[in-house]
Amino acid sequence: MKVIVCGAGDVGRHLAEVLSGQGHGVTMVDVRAEPLRKFEELIDVRSITGSSADAAVLRDAGVEKCDLLVAATNQDEINLLTGTIAKRMGARRAIVRIHHKAYIDRASLDYAKYLDLDHLICPEHLTAQVIARTLSNPGARAIERFAGEKIEMQQYVVPPQSPTAGVPLSQLELPAGVRLATIERGDEAFVPHANSALKVGDIVTVIGETRHFETVRKVLHQPKRATSNVVIMGGTSMAVWLSRALKGQAFSVRLFETDRERAQELSEKLEHVTVLQADPTDPVVFREEHLENCNAFVAVSNNDEHNILGALQARELGAQLTVAVITQPKYLTLLEHVGIDHPFSPRVVAAKEVLRLIDESPVKRLATIAEGVADVYELTHARNGSAVGKQLKDIKLPKGAFVAAVQRQDDVRVPGADDTIQSGDGLIVIGPRKIERQLRDLFIGK
Repeated sequence: MKVIVCGAGDVGRHLAEVLSGQGHGVTMVDVRAEPLRKFEELIDVRSITGSSADAAVLRDAGVEKCDLLVAATNQDEINLLTGTIAKRMGARRAIVRIHHKAYIDRASLDYAKYLDLDHLICPEHLTAQVIARTLSNPGARAIERFAGEKIEMQQYVVPPQSPTAGVPLSQLELPAGVRLATIERGDEAFVPHANSALKVGDIVTVIGETRHFETVRKVLHQPKRATSNVVIMGGTSMAVWLSRALKGQAFSVRLFETDRERAQELSEKLEHVTVLQADPTDPVVFREEHLENCNAFVAVSNNDEHNILGALQARELGAQLTVAVITQPKYLTLLEHVGIDHPFSPRVVAAKEVLRLIDESPVKRLATIAEGVADVYELTHARNGSAVGKQLKDIKLPKGAFVAAVQRQDDVRVPGADDTIQSGDGLIVIGPRKIERQLRDLFIGK
């Protein structure tokens, strides 16, 4: 592809490096000449100095014939303007990085639709969501979400003396929007059928609508999760995203911010969070607040070194789980070896999301479950395959495969046997490995 990346910051540089490494032709645009010069010496990219919101600069970058433009400067309004100008000038797709909640929340206006942008992404929001899932399921073996976070896949262990043991799956009162995908039993793993019965110690993989998983936990008699004590260091935008993601769950959250005005602002904005104006790396504060008893210590300040030291100190003094957000790549490969459980990089998370969004493969393999017994496949748009227009009960899927979810515009749900697959539907399919061609024939066609 011909790609234009606007903004030579952390996110823009990393994305340009990844795309160039995959063989795409990349042009970088930034108002600062020096960062472009240094980056051009390291990576095979073309660079243009100037504002990405200037049509003349975009024309010099070749916007009329570009396959993808990514606007990733540090200013939301510049990115939004860049994206919409690029689309009007001929760019095939435009992905825009934003920071402010107002641009993500579509309650007042769908900015992407209104400005003819293909996708809006917020690295801080994406990273906060990943961290929240890590905290929500610290012992889970697999946690995945698909179809815009509306479909979830989790694994559970059948507990001792569980009343579900020996009960056929057909008799389990699972919600209608949930399917049990695989069972792992010792060294054996298999796709179950209606008469399969669970045994104590089985690892079961469940996929379904995210809103049903509290019920799933009760049906499978999972131990009730005790309230987790979470400490967040740094009053950044990511801290706000994370606090909101944890709201309504079994978390008691304390947020530490050293700046008085920012701490006051956060205390008014986040009513469910205890905000303290203090530095948790201060040994006196650490002892007085008994942070050694916290279940998770999450360092999300704007300073990499402070995040690393804070997480290391918390681990050394007793925190059960440590998370550090890092922007500089030189640190990422080192952190897991020094005691930090989960290092996260917003730029890496953002690059993965962009690569996912631009993947135009008609059938994508998203995840593997049960040690390779089954895979999760995504079909973005059903077209004119042999199964389109038929009810699910009349579709001959590959052995062991089933349709786990159907997305029709903004509606995502687990389908029933009488549901008809329509052209344009998005599908999540669970099935054996290497069935991409069969799924393509069934749902995509020629």
